[in-house]
Amino acid sequence: MTLAFGFSRFLNPRVNPSTNPILGLWLFSCSCSCSSSASSAPEPPELAGGPGTIREGRAEIFADKSNSVFYNKAQVNNRDLSIAVLRSFLLKRQEEHDIRLVKGRHAETPPEQHANDLDPVVTGSEDTAPREESKIKAPKVLEALAASGLRAIRYALEVDGIGEVVAVDNNEEAIEACKKNIYHNAIPASSKVVPNLADARVYMLTHPKEFDVGEFRTQMSQHPVMLLKVDLDPYGSPAAFLDSAVQCVADGGILMCSATDMAVLAGGNPEVCFSKYGSYPVRGKYCHEMALRILLACIESHAIRHKRYIVPVISVHMDFYIRVFVRIFTSASTVKTSPLKISHVYQCVGCNSFHLQNVGRINSKDKRNVALPNFCPTVPQECCECGHKFVMGGPIWSDPIHDKEWATSILSNVQAMSGAYPAYAKISAVLTSVSQELVNAPLFVSLHSLCATLKCTNPTMAMFHSALRNAGYQISGSHVDPLALKTDAPMSVIWDIMRCWVKLHPVKSRPGADPSNRILSQEPKLQASFSQATGGLVARKSPRFVPNPEKYWGPKAKAGRPLKTPHMDNCEFRFTANTLEAGDRTSISK
Repeated sequence: MTLAFGFSRFLNPRVNPSTNPILGLWLFSCSCSCSSSASSAPEPPELAGGPGTIREGRAEIFADKSNSVFYNKAQVNNRDLSIAVLRSFLLKRQEEHDIRLVKGRHAETPPEQHANDLDPVVTGSEDTAPREESKIKAPKVLEALAASGLRAIRYALEVDGIGEVVAVDNNEEAIEACKKNIYHNAIPASSKVVPNLADARVYMLTHPKEFDVGEFRTQMSQHPVMLLKVDLDPYGSPAAFLDSAVQCVADGGILMCSATDMAVLAGGNPEVCFSKYGSYPVRGKYCHEMALRILLACIESHAIRHKRYIVPVISVHMDFYIRVFVRIFTSASTVKTSPLKISHVYQCVGCNSFHLQNVGRINSKDKRNVALPNFCPTVPQECCECGHKFVMGGPIWSDPIHDKEWATSILSNVQAMSGAYPAYAKISAVLTSVSQELVNAPLFVSLHSLCATLKCTNPTMAMFHSALRNAGYQISGSHVDPLALKTDAPMSVIWDIMRCWVKLHPVKSRPGADPSNRILSQEPKLQASFSQATGGLVARKSPRFVPNPEKYWGPKAKAGRPLKTPHMDNCEFRFTANTLEAGDRTSISK
């Protein structure tokens, strides 16, 4: 332990023993006293030269200008949000554990579901009979695609109560860089983070949930721990890793998954999306939310093959990628209701109206509540509003993609620890939007798109919100698009409101078979009221959409390819609570 600490300080370029005689004497004495034990312990890898460092949160890694090991500073938003969710997950897990103890584990919960989650400890004395207590175990984390190991190191340093963090990568250079960064960050990183050179798919398949308690033992862990958290953040699509990932997460554990192939998921290459995710995307304003729902449906499809199902916690679109956080449980009976959570999307090619239809249905006369195949499509061959054809997309996840209560709890914890998150401004804005979204309103409409179809002036967001609320429907914004309108109102009501608006603000008739002619030729069945409704939009104290902190804030070249942007030349990056700053290395004190 002392040797690891001394060596990490020796590697740190900010600490120079030659300028500090007391520190140099201490290091020399430690190396002499530990010479006998050092011969049997594996020696830390040596560093070539003195490369610059990149600091993020409490972790610090060595910069790699050659791009042989992937690192993207823009993913600080991703890492901060993951840490916030992981902290909340540990608190939630402790609450669930305490509830099980109060109610009685064997009375309320199937024994096979939580038996591995508890550690029996026998206590007693000569005068009293031994009794068994249940103690919750520290969760084990798998960082499936570790690269530089920054994410794994931050988990170990910043998340209290976490157990072992296994950092897996099949690139030897990445594992060597990960080892250097682990030793550089000293304890507790060196005592918790375990680098592993392996294929992530093979590693996850050989560590299924049934063997979590017995198989996950390493030289650094004293007790077996459960793999309760798996993190997938690949370069591109995670589709190849999903089947093995859903199998290795313990019951009640959490899977964090990113996808950066947005051109595929958003409808740019629909045939590629179908081959990877088993779903056809539809081009529309809601394409980024649909990408989230396609990924969730894909994870669910892999999980149900193994009698497992997912429960989304938070699903977000940020910057140039999407990120989902789902809990995974095992239940053969719940898996049978999966068709009720999946829907097809029918979108009009003229006015962009969309309709959803579940894959399955429940027979009201059957008390077993077994999901049956749904009936024929509920939409006609032609759109009732404009007379154009429909295109079909999906299947997508149509159940809620957020747990609002959990999202609010995460936001409160983030606000209470704002100084601990380098990207606090971004993740707090996203979490604020997520906590205000309607959970039972799949996809959304865009106010600008509605007005563009009718070639009319735009009503204000407050007026449109009021019209829907006065009609008895709910409405909210979305974290995906600042102009999004998520509502439980059907498309017929939305177009009636727009017809009433056009009557107040007339437009010219369009020639030919323009969709607006057919829409405006129909009389509205609902007389909309644009007067201010109670519970409408209120002034927000914090922004929901924040700009990028600097240039070149986006995707980066794959590891092994030369960098085309000057975002790492002669710079050392310092992350602060609100912004990301880049300063000349010569002006930064070591």
